[in-house]
Amino acid sequence: MLVRMASNQQTRPGIGELAKDTASGRIGVVMGEVGARVQIRPVGGGVEWDALPVNVVAPTAREELSARLAIKNGNSRDGL
Repeated sequence: MLVRMASNQQTRPGIGELAKDTASGRIGVVMGEVGARVQIRPVGGGVEWDALPVNVVAPTAREELSARLAIKNGNSRDGL
């Protein structure tokens, strides 16, 4: 699901989707919004961070593949 923004801006990932915080370069899963911030959790789990909505974009295909591969490798190491 993509969240529609103002007509002059691009759409950004919705809750549960992979997103990139362009300010930090980190990729994670959108968990929700609090006030004027988007909360993103690292793909492998961990503490969420807040990002400005203007900095939250969909990752490139390569970035998404890399993130999904990291999850698979982590699950493999953990025996899942």
